Amino acid sequence: MKKLLPFFAICSVLACQSPEVTQAVSLSTLVPQPVRIDIPVDGGTTTLDEPVRFTGMASADFAELEEWPQSDDGFPIVWKKEEGDAVTLQGYWLDIYADSIVILASSDAGVHAALTTLKQLVPTAHWPSQKGEKIRLGFALSLVHLEDEPAYAYRGMHLDVCRHFMPIEFIEKYIDNLALHKFNRFHWHLTEDQGWRIEIKKYPRLTEVGAWRSASQTGAYNDQRFDSTRHGGFYTQDEARHIVEYARRRGITVIPEIEMPGHSLAALAAYPELSCTGGSFEVAHGWGVFDDVYCAGNPAVYTFLEGVLDEVMDIFPSSLIHIGGDECPKTRWESCAKCQLEMARHKLRDEHELQSHFITRMERYLNSHGRNIIGWDEILEGGLAPNAEVMSRRGTAGGIQAASMKHEVVMTPGKPLYFDHYQYNPENEPVAIGGFNSLWDVYGFNPVAGVPEEYHAYILGAQANVWTEYMETSDHVEHMVQPRASALAEALWLGGKREGGDAAFLEALRSHILRLEVMGWNYARYEFEKEAGDEAQ
Repeated sequence: MKKLLPFFAICSVLACQSPEVTQAVSLSTLVPQPVRIDIPVDGGTTTLDEPVRFTGMASADFAELEEWPQSDDGFPIVWKKEEGDAVTLQGYWLDIYADSIVILASSDAGVHAALTTLKQLVPTAHWPSQKGEKIRLGFALSLVHLEDEPAYAYRGMHLDVCRHFMPIEFIEKYIDNLALHKFNRFHWHLTEDQGWRIEIKKYPRLTEVGAWRSASQTGAYNDQRFDSTRHGGFYTQDEARHIVEYARRRGITVIPEIEMPGHSLAALAAYPELSCTGGSFEVAHGWGVFDDVYCAGNPAVYTFLEGVLDEVMDIFPSSLIHIGGDECPKTRWESCAKCQLEMARHKLRDEHELQSHFITRMERYLNSHGRNIIGWDEILEGGLAPNAEVMSRRGTAGGIQAASMKHEVVMTPGKPLYFDHYQYNPENEPVAIGGFNSLWDVYGFNPVAGVPEEYHAYILGAQANVWTEYMETSDHVEHMVQPRASALAEALWLGGKREGGDAAFLEALRSHILRLEVMGWNYARYEFEKEAGDEAQ
């Protein structure tokens, strides 16, 4: 950095601005905060009051470029591809000079991150007010040198669209929010007891029947009240491909989830012959866990799921396919002649090993097509499939166990990463499933806390889960997601808290929420409605 200081000093003299120029955004408001921020000794700013010219990105396809007004002789923003070891695969360096902006990155991921940082440095008054508009010029940028990289390779957010279906426009908006926070994985929960949400052309009844239910549970779980409103919907394969591409252009990989062997009532309502009893079934109206699951002893089940996965793999290029594996009751298997015969044939000691057998068989099929499985930590029961990755949701113990077996792990513990839990005083919040995960619980989360150091390399990162039993609208989803997603984004990017801890992060959020507001994003406002002198607890 010392070599840059004389140049920066000159820049600060050259970078004069008129009174009409909007002042530069404070670097302390960036979320997640960059790892290293070097400001020239004399400070200084440059004024961006003309279109920009992106160079070094001719063959790239970055959605972030579309919002900038551009011309062939505009202010240069240059990507210099780093071929050495100075910049990590997902990291970047960003230099803002008086007459140019230079991004040093070795991959598209680094460029996405740099362009996101640059967007956050644009005053929100200059952000596009809706899609298709451009950034409004006439603002200052601080001269600065940033060196930045994420602490964790996997930084994810999940969304359940089965309990309550969400329109395609909201899925785009959800991805926009992930991109703003440098998340790089979107886990799309597409099948459940309460609805099948992805078109499978080989099995049309999955969406003709399985995508719709005639009633839904309302209010608190223990009340067991139901409405009589038909609810449902699904995404066509073209819509799903659109979302995959939309996310890709923003540096995000979409991981689809096809639940098996449990949470399958919607599929069984469409094809009851895939059950142990033969049906008949309805798409589930209520929440919870149901005894009827795929029959593990029926060869037709595996043929069916392979056909489903063939089409899923054709839509989603992700190397990982999530196969669920959670909350699978063994009641039907215990009394099913086909399941018991399958156990005897393969010398399986119990129904837990039968589930492992089921998961391993599906893993082999996906592996043969160049894909790997990831599942909830219940897939450890009865033995873990050879190449499986694990999402540890029931605390972190399952993740530690999988890591000790040299399997890669994504931490998703219900405490504090279930965003369907209350985040503030329940008396002031909409009805939720229960639990309590505050903003500060999330901000303090460390994926390797309690993990023996020798297993740290197997902890890829973490993900927050958004289950929508109690979120009927996208507005409610937004309220539950933010600002907790901002907190998780920074915790995963920095691998801890910024200097100054909770209070410094809260101060950054007070400015960062202006970005959410420009995006039209609803958020829980409790922390921001405190008196100005209040400290984060």
